Amino acid sequence: MKRLAIFASGSGSNAENIANYFKGKPEFEISAILSNNPSAFVLSRAKRLNIPTLVFSKSEFKETDEIINFLAEKKVDFIVLAGFLWLLPLNLLRKYPNSIVNIHPALLPKYGGKGMYGMKVHEAVIKNKEKESGITIHMINENYDEGKIVFQIKCNIETTDTAIDVAEKIHQLEYEFYPKIIEQLL
Repeated sequence: MKRLAIFASGSGSNAENIANYFKGKPEFEISAILSNNPSAFVLSRAKRLNIPTLVFSKSEFKETDEIINFLAEKKVDFIVLAGFLWLLPLNLLRKYPNSIVNIHPALLPKYGGKGMYGMKVHEAVIKNKEKESGITIHMINENYDEGKIVFQIKCNIETTDTAIDVAEKIHQLEYEFYPKIIEQLL
């Protein structure tokens, strides 16, 4: 059995979508959802889905092995970032080499890096009059959005689209493809 942990900082719609995708597959388990935000809605979603949670501070995340110990206790094999905004510390990267995946709401290397997330990405896409955007699923390394790309898919951007329209198109791609690509990676 492959055991996954999901890290999320906000609403958690991707985390819930992933959990529901793997629910009927006995060879996979979502062992925990972890968050750096004690008021993140993802924690309510996890509770409703009966998935254990852990909330942690920046110092616990960056300066201790508390997260690694928790993941070891849950026998986690693979980590999924789903709207998690912090750069991962080296101890976590070393413990899970080539076993941490992230999704970015643009076609990397465009619109990536520190501070480029969520609506900021979509607003930049519209401002620059891009004709397409999409999602990038990539492995994690020590830099924001620079890990090995494992999957990209595009969507067209119409001249009448707003950042909200782009966000909706991107969410649909995320919901459809992120769980499938995670399953392929496992």
